[in-house]
Amino acid sequence: MQNNQRILSIDAFRGITIFVMVFVNELAGIRDIPQWMKHMPAKADAMTFVDLVFPAFLFIVGMSIPFALQNRINKGDSFLQLQSHIVWRTLGLLTLGFFMVNGESGYDSNTAVIPLHAWLLAFYFAAILTWNVYHFKNKTGSYILRIAGIAILIVLAFIYRGENGASMHPHWWGILGLIGWAYLFSCIFYQLLKGNIILLTAMIAFCTAFYIVSKQPAVQNNAIFSWMGSQAGNAAHSSVVLCGIVLSRIFFGSNITTTNKRFMMAAGFLLALFISGYILRPYYKISKIYATPTWCLYSAGFCCIIFFLLYWLIDIKGKNKWIVFFKPAATNPLLTYIIPGILFSLFSVFRISILPQPYRYGIPGIIWSLFFAVAVMYIAKGLNKLKIRMQL
Repeated sequence: MQNNQRILSIDAFRGITIFVMVFVNELAGIRDIPQWMKHMPAKADAMTFVDLVFPAFLFIVGMSIPFALQNRINKGDSFLQLQSHIVWRTLGLLTLGFFMVNGESGYDSNTAVIPLHAWLLAFYFAAILTWNVYHFKNKTGSYILRIAGIAILIVLAFIYRGENGASMHPHWWGILGLIGWAYLFSCIFYQLLKGNIILLTAMIAFCTAFYIVSKQPAVQNNAIFSWMGSQAGNAAHSSVVLCGIVLSRIFFGSNITTTNKRFMMAAGFLLALFISGYILRPYYKISKIYATPTWCLYSAGFCCIIFFLLYWLIDIKGKNKWIVFFKPAATNPLLTYIIPGILFSLFSVFRISILPQPYRYGIPGIIWSLFFAVAVMYIAKGLNKLKIRMQL
């Protein structure tokens, strides 16, 4: 059975990842910055810390799954209630990703009922209404607000107009949607394998093999198996989530009773990830864009190292006062993630420029991106105090 107490190092890891995600997303619009502060090109056979942010979030999703599912079981959820929760959470992530992707590209303000940024602002408002955590004594109020949010989403989908009058469609699922698919598959694997560390590790190998097979010309050109190519990315992302699950089980769900033995077993898992990545690298370059097995395995390995350091510092040594800054993002990650989008949509509606173009380059741009990420954290803290908290 998974230890059900809250682990501060996992919270800190989540909060730091969201903070860095906000920072690098803002940094993406800055010119004349070093290559190590950007995503590496698809064919570069390399990665930067920016390429580690997305897999870090996938990894943390994996570390949290055993706790989340066990918590719902402890609260009395039946099997069907648990599956309903998993499906509802997946649909929420897919919906959010679907709307955000369509808002990022393809929207035609000339033929649409309302301008793009007004449409986006309405979407974020509806998303908060739908997935906010309400504290009404009478649940009727929360049901009304959720139904209102869903109704607004339906209206926004109906009035959407893309190029040549196109309706909303999945160009891709967006970051949240990709997380949603990986979460769904990993939850299924975790339950089917009953949290067994060895079997879950074998499933990581299976996902890696699935990606490799799906990229073979014989498979891609086969009418029966060509569908595998469309699922290669989901298999890759699921492998990273599964790595997080395995590490979580090693530290908090296994029968190992001493910290030293946990670290030794985790170190063995880390070594296996890096060796596997090294063996595959001559055949598959490190590429976030292509979600290659080497990128997945190395990313998961680096995430293990980061967690080792955080766990040793926070949970073993008790040095945890500094993580207060990251707490708003750790406890309210979804809302923190969409705050930048809300701000940009709001400023665009009122035609407010928050940063002059001359400052969107070099060191001034880097400083601005860091300041913006810090500001988002404090906004999240304020929204937490107002009891605005999104939970799928």
